[in-house]
Amino acid sequence: MPRGKHSPYSAVSPVYGCIAPGNAIELLPVMTEATHALIVTPHPDDVESRMGGTVARWTHEGKGVVYVVCTSGDKGTSDPDMKPQELARIREQEQLAAAEILGLKEVIFLRYPDQGLEDTPEFRKELVRSIRTYRPDIVVAVDSYGRYRDHRDHRIAMRVTLDAVFPYAATTHAYPDLLEQGLQPHMVKEVLICGPQEPNYYLDITDTIDIKIAALRCHKSQVGDGPRAAEWMQQWAKRSAEGQDYELGEAFHREEITWYRPFQTSWL
Repeated sequence: MPRGKHSPYSAVSPVYGCIAPGNAIELLPVMTEATHALIVTPHPDDVESRMGGTVARWTHEGKGVVYVVCTSGDKGTSDPDMKPQELARIREQEQLAAAEILGLKEVIFLRYPDQGLEDTPEFRKELVRSIRTYRPDIVVAVDSYGRYRDHRDHRIAMRVTLDAVFPYAATTHAYPDLLEQGLQPHMVKEVLICGPQEPNYYLDITDTIDIKIAALRCHKSQVGDGPRAAEWMQQWAKRSAEGQDYELGEAFHREEITWYRPFQTSWL
């Protein structure tokens, strides 16, 4: 069974603490129904910094978005007096507050230890369970491959996410106990990698950059409460929109998936 599961609306989220004084933003109306995208994030805050504007755009368009947060981020501090268990609690609340601002449908916490992800059948099964439960059109992973260094949790999470999409989530006899629970195979239509080294797909976030920054500011344990995070996000968004016909963007690597037998039940 999943390690942990929380709706962003099941707890009181201190949204007001995510918005800088004197910089009130107008949250867009959210009308979510079916799950458009399932986003697998190694740690709380990884997605807001890379694609928070796109998430806000999707939810405003009525597209349901679900997060799967793999680790608790419990080692994300240089304070020797901060206990990992307390930091994990803080970071979950920060993630819920960010999710509320972005209009997420649901947030699932797997609660693996920070710096402790491994490519195991159990971890892969939890991602397959989520894909088969929510049946998204798109699955998103966080890019893991820096030029010479990257976070190991990012590397493992990306690899296991891609394996979960293909072949496991679409294979009838992979994890037969999931099939017994009524979780039928699901064929994802496309995969997006956010924060990629080699982008091939760009989305306009000019109208949602303020919501993205407000959501990122919820992660106060990681970004503090000064202006630098907002400045970085603006600069990053401008670079991601270079050559486009809009001012601010987010970049992805996009792979559309064509399914052939034995996965398809019929030819179209």
